[in-house]
Amino acid sequence: MRILFAGSPLFALPSLEMIAGEFPVCGVLTAPDKRAGRGKSIVPGIVKQKALSLSLKVFDPVILDDNLIAEIKKVNPDIMVVAAYGKIFKEAFLSIFPQGGINIHPSLLPRFRGPSPIPAAILAGESESGVTIQRLALKMDQGNILMQKSVPLRGTETTLDLTEEFSHLGAIAVIEVLKAMENNTIKETPQDHDAATYCKLIKKEQGKIDWNEGAEYIDRQVRAYFPWPMAYTSFKEMQLLITKASVYDSSHCQHDHKPGHVVGIDNKKGFLIQTGKGILCVAGLKLQAKREMNFKDFYNGHKDIINTRLGE
Repeated sequence: MRILFAGSPLFALPSLEMIAGEFPVCGVLTAPDKRAGRGKSIVPGIVKQKALSLSLKVFDPVILDDNLIAEIKKVNPDIMVVAAYGKIFKEAFLSIFPQGGINIHPSLLPRFRGPSPIPAAILAGESESGVTIQRLALKMDQGNILMQKSVPLRGTETTLDLTEEFSHLGAIAVIEVLKAMENNTIKETPQDHDAATYCKLIKKEQGKIDWNEGAEYIDRQVRAYFPWPMAYTSFKEMQLLITKASVYDSSHCQHDHKPGHVVGIDNKKGFLIQTGKGILCVAGLKLQAKREMNFKDFYNGHKDIINTRLGE
């Protein structure tokens, strides 16, 4: 079974490595080179770098046009495996593959169809999440389910944590699916479309903290938007990123402060900030144009943060 692999970000790397170790990969479809760094030099993406190190043929088009289709046909792929490639495949492209295509999606479909399922699961306070291997379909994330692997969520995970975990979990699952397909033992389950939920592409402004929200929601916001776009507020008219937070046991705290008010500091846990419901404990911060600090280092340079109101 000759495989065309399609993927671009770090999430795709474990799957490419494992598939290349088990099956013949006839090509890798990935994003074109981008300018990066201070010098803005052109740099290939991490998946392209890995593909070249494995001596695999690389396709890195700007658009999926007829010329690309003709080039991919020359390598005679049987199936396409997709891991966060970032483009929607049309019927003419999918018709290249005699055995169709499969996709590694980091949610338990039909929950959180769309481009940002990991942040969506954290933001929603889900008790479990995982990965789904699904058939590629013309409508986004609506293909039959081939396999799912679930993991419980503790309520402390960040998007960075789950992206790494799910990238490896997805790689294990897709190998199992490909082997089952070779053996003709794969089972397909249609999705329950009535149970579907959706997520959208994240925008930077979604990281802005509304201190009128409750501490539990803001804690999820901090974790969901780490490492991007980061949860942020303002302090002394400068942007202040909140990098690490938790809900504080505020049973002994006064509750007559306005949301955003820094009511004090717990010397072991962090700054205590009044929210619309409960106290948020902030342990990690990054002030505009400064390095990230723990709350103790930040306090040493900004003792006046106590009794100020963030977000004003």
